[in-house]
Amino acid sequence: MNFWKTFGAAMLAVFIGLIGYFIAIALLGVSLVASFNTEPPKVPAHSVLYIDLAEDIVDAPRVSSLSSIDMQSMTIVEPITILEAISAIELASTDNNIRGICIRQDGEGIISAANREELRRALETFKASGKFVVAYDDIYTQGEYYLASVADTVILQPEGSLDWRGVGFNVTLFKGLIDKLNIDVEVFRPTSCRYKSAVEPFIMSKMSEANREQMLQLANSIWATIVADVAASRGIAPERLMEIAANLEIALPEDALRCGMVDMLAYDDDLRTLYEEWGVERNAQGDINTITLGEYISITNRQLLQAALDGEATMTSNTPQVGIVYAEGEIVDGNYYMDDYIFGTALATDLRTARLDNKTKAVVVRVNSPGGSALASDIVWHEMKLLQETKPVVISMGDMAASGGYYISVPADYIIANRMTLTGSIGVFGVMFNLEETLRTKLGISFDSVGTSPTADGMPLTRTLTEKERTMINKGVDRVYETFVNHVAEGRNLNTETVYTLAEGRVWSGSDAVENGLADANGGFAEAIAVAAEIADLGENFALMEYTLPPTPIEAWLESMGMLFAKSCGINYDKYGDDILSLLKEYPFLFTNSGIQAAIPYNISLQM
Repeated sequence: MNFWKTFGAAMLAVFIGLIGYFIAIALLGVSLVASFNTEPPKVPAHSVLYIDLAEDIVDAPRVSSLSSIDMQSMTIVEPITILEAISAIELASTDNNIRGICIRQDGEGIISAANREELRRALETFKASGKFVVAYDDIYTQGEYYLASVADTVILQPEGSLDWRGVGFNVTLFKGLIDKLNIDVEVFRPTSCRYKSAVEPFIMSKMSEANREQMLQLANSIWATIVADVAASRGIAPERLMEIAANLEIALPEDALRCGMVDMLAYDDDLRTLYEEWGVERNAQGDINTITLGEYISITNRQLLQAALDGEATMTSNTPQVGIVYAEGEIVDGNYYMDDYIFGTALATDLRTARLDNKTKAVVVRVNSPGGSALASDIVWHEMKLLQETKPVVISMGDMAASGGYYISVPADYIIANRMTLTGSIGVFGVMFNLEETLRTKLGISFDSVGTSPTADGMPLTRTLTEKERTMINKGVDRVYETFVNHVAEGRNLNTETVYTLAEGRVWSGSDAVENGLADANGGFAEAIAVAAEIADLGENFALMEYTLPPTPIEAWLESMGMLFAKSCGINYDKYGDDILSLLKEYPFLFTNSGIQAAIPYNISLQM
């Protein structure tokens, strides 16, 4: 009787859960329909484009659009890719409705150091249009100030603050905890990989001298990039900027003004007066028209769709393509797709698809990965090599392209890294934990086994490794390291002796990588696309094709609402009919609000 009560209660819970799920999906559909307007939205005249970080600015689109659903508000919160962001800023420079840009980083969105650098570069180009760029905030973190300093005018709230202290790395170490728990740790890495510090948190209570050396070099390189950019924008000598940071001279808003880091102390309302001085007219309500970066991307994409349907777009089915493939996250074994992970076989499949697509004449691979599985990395490396033998391949490095992330990059014709990219880390490691003593003394659990050989039980976490097992692991580690070095030597056209001096597991900044030959140039996504088109001799008439996943059944259902979306754009669906569906297949980015669609080995935290 109790069984049937329990079973019935469980089934009821499942049933209620399913009902709730489908109600949520239905509400989402209703909210989508409700958001559709009979007239397509437009960018208001005399608008100021706000870069407010309301959304995350990321390297790659999300694997599943369903992961973007905010179940509390029943809205889709889609991140902005860095390619979308820089493309929108470029478009705004020639958009007569956009009079200028305000950098107001008061949203809760996340952006990496390398993407701040790319965004900053795009804003530098925007300024050449003659339109204004202003920055305003209550509080400037150092990373926020780095981006804001590109503005013609930098404003700080009169009681606000500005952080300027330099660049540092924090490393979390677990040696003390492991000792308290009586866990035995065995480390396997080539003797020459002294910089491969992935294992240090488990065996050391402070950084090794080699790791301290490379971390300090990274900090100095990134700090030099930040200081050089701020010095150029603010007209302050680099030596003076370093002095201000070393002495912590900015304690109060007035200090920031005195040091020349900001131009004025003012309130948000004062911006309206400045806008008028810069030629922005107030609207009928007496206020200034503003539009966020996310809103601007959404509206301009709808306008692109309308232009394509009306035959105004220059792209045709015969237009050559530059393919975009994303390698985002930790590299793991398997054939699956998941946000923040690169499954080796799945990424290899995407690369193969790009290779076999005759319309795609060149490929840009955006790599943002700390590395991971050596096996999965090699699977991707092999497909990258086949791709490069077929058509030009350019790597665009995001925040990280280290260890396995660098491994998969080396077959490319050209590697472009942001100056603040963390890359290299050519090396491998293995680590084994023995929990036998911990489980016995802390929990009273012990283990025993039998087998056809002394090691037939595999390599569990509940006994000490045998000498033969250690020998086997070391052979594997040495083999992978040798293979890694040879791949780099071949891909980068370097001799192996040179690669060994650059390897040892050492991490390099993007700036240093260009100097030592591990990368070809410093730059971002836009530069990588331009180089790919140039190598393929495409001129300026080419399309971008992002190789992304097919939709799940539920996502396909949502996409089937394309007719309603067309109506929201003011498009006569009966007139265009199947053309909308063909456009969705040909240019899927036009039908989305997200615009154009296609191990670093240790735990560190960059303080910016």
